[in-house]
Amino acid sequence: MTRLLLGTKNEGKIEEAVELLAGVEGLELLTFSDRPFSDVDETGETFLDNALLKARTICLETGLPVLAEDAGLEVEGLGGAPGVLSARFSGEPVDYARNNALLLEKLRGRSDRRARFVTVAALRLPDGQTFVCSGALRGRIGEAPAGDGGFGYDPLFLPEGSAKTLAEMSLAEKNRISHRKRALSRMRAVLLDLIRSGEL
Repeated sequence: MTRLLLGTKNEGKIEEAVELLAGVEGLELLTFSDRPFSDVDETGETFLDNALLKARTICLETGLPVLAEDAGLEVEGLGGAPGVLSARFSGEPVDYARNNALLLEKLRGRSDRRARFVTVAALRLPDGQTFVCSGALRGRIGEAPAGDGGFGYDPLFLPEGSAKTLAEMSLAEKNRISHRKRALSRMRAVLLDLIRSGEL
């Protein structure tokens, strides 16, 4: 059985990743509660920078293969903000409700509410091999929060063609369309290939 450590302490991301990677034969997913690791400062300028930084740092610390990611919201009318600062949009400590309130404030009176969620996932192996997959979900920002599921900006994000926010969807519904689903579905294929070839 190959062990793979999820390089995040975000419970929402862990829940989604476990669901999306379930059933990969020969793979045992570990979380920080199984193998603790230090926090990694997200100092990169892009989602890719941060995903690679987290995967590499946690892999070197633990000696395990690590799957890390960075994800966030890009709003067209705000020039791509909050982007890599999505979690800390309204400052420290991370506060999702405060972030959502700030986003609505910045979009007040704006007609262009197009947005997209982006996930970049990075797999780092102890031998230095690195694999990257990404995914995006397009939609728009609603006028007010709706729903109590999900996390982050989910209560404000209406995927294209949907009248429901991500927070109004079940985890199964969200995982069928999400940016994380798209990135991890691609990474799932990488993992299967590595397990079959004996490289993982």
